[in-house]
Amino acid sequence: MRELSHRRRMLVLAICCMSLLLVSLDNTVLNVALPSMRSDLHASVSGMQWTIDAYTLVLAALLMLSGSTADRVGRKRTFQTGLVIFTLGSGLCSLAPNLEALVIFRMVQAIGGLMLNPVAMSIITNVFTEPRERARAIGAWGGVVGISMAAGPIVGGLLVESVGWRSIFWINIPVGVAALILTARYVPESRAPKPRRADPIGQLLVIAVLGTLTYAIIEAPDRGWDSPLIVTCAVIAVAGLLALVRYEGRREEPLIDVRFFHSAPFSGATVVAVCAFAALGGYLFMNTLYLQDVRGLNALHAGLWMLPMAFMCFVCAPLSGRLVGARGPRPSMLVAGVAITASGVMFAVFNAQASDAGLLIGYVLFGLGFGMVNAPITNTAVSGMPRTQAGVAAAVASTSRQVGQSLGVAVIGAVLAAGAASAATSRVGHTASPAAATAFVDAARPAWWIIAACGAVILLLGLVTTGRWAERTTRHAAALFEGEGAPTGQTSASAKA
Repeated sequence: MRELSHRRRMLVLAICCMSLLLVSLDNTVLNVALPSMRSDLHASVSGMQWTIDAYTLVLAALLMLSGSTADRVGRKRTFQTGLVIFTLGSGLCSLAPNLEALVIFRMVQAIGGLMLNPVAMSIITNVFTEPRERARAIGAWGGVVGISMAAGPIVGGLLVESVGWRSIFWINIPVGVAALILTARYVPESRAPKPRRADPIGQLLVIAVLGTLTYAIIEAPDRGWDSPLIVTCAVIAVAGLLALVRYEGRREEPLIDVRFFHSAPFSGATVVAVCAFAALGGYLFMNTLYLQDVRGLNALHAGLWMLPMAFMCFVCAPLSGRLVGARGPRPSMLVAGVAITASGVMFAVFNAQASDAGLLIGYVLFGLGFGMVNAPITNTAVSGMPRTQAGVAAAVASTSRQVGQSLGVAVIGAVLAAGAASAATSRVGHTASPAAATAFVDAARPAWWIIAACGAVILLLGLVTTGRWAERTTRHAAALFEGEGAPTGQTSASAKA
């Protein structure tokens, strides 16, 4: 692919960011609408978990296939197909007559979504080849998450209160159409010279592991952990994971190439992505129910309460991108780990939700931490790896995000459903009784400790997987791909970290 002008590169970045806005805004808007959807569709807490996890599970299970397919058939073509399917799925979601149909249509959305963000990231990686410029582009990309978190709750609240929850899916249609037109005009086509072959057995094993594990976690509070169905799902998940590791290790061109994981920064970024997005998924799910069911706020007021968290994400994401470009990933990861841990501890130990000031500080800290963590995840995942395999490398990072979000919603939703059924099922728009509110807060305490633990893992990996030793492992991993394309490069400051 020939070198593009600076103006053209900025246009490509803007178009790719539109796809991220499309997907991220859909998720943040949906969270605010959950209580209204639950009331209208007569759904349980586990039903609401499925409206989120049906989407994230499809993404997590098929993102690797999306990345390798884009490398093979063309990134632009795959990206355009994703825009069409996502926009169509959004229209179908707005027409869903019941919960079951909504979950199915969310899966259609996800099929389109899995062709957008990881493919867009590989497009960015191939367009922005200079390490510092790429880090800044990724910072701008991460800033879109902050924009979606800031706009999503407010836009969602306004739509839910004025029109109804179905309207939250309408906003995807004009954005999707605009992105499709601009992609056709400005985004260059690119492919990998030697893309990986399809791996249907590995793909089926990934689906089996993620699907059965998430089902067991979400449904266990209602069916019981000793239910034959739940035990069977757990056994299938464990057996599937063992079979996946054994099978992929023997393939010449595996779905998940273990050579990537010879890089300590890459492996660390994968785990950090799981932890960060597990914390985010659980945090948004839990606070949406708390603000509307326990505090009795409507969707708009709940969205306004989340604005400080979203604002911090918006401010910190591009700042983190510049910091990664100048100083490497360590400073951003350390700040993220400390802030997310502190937010979780505030709620778990000091009952931050008991006062408006405590709730506000907790939200600001979490927004600071999450805003700082996205840029080092993405930049570390693609840095030092062959540019020809950018789609696969970016897809691993994106898969880790979706796995984390699925597990976060599943685990924290299960904790709440098991420990605070009375609070979780109180009517939308009515303040819960003091006893129900207390039950909800008590049940949420283990969930807050889970979020704090996620932050602690991010902090630890920020220390361990950065620095000179970590950079040597990345060079070793890149050497394993020798002959498959030039590395995308490390930031020059990464050795100083």
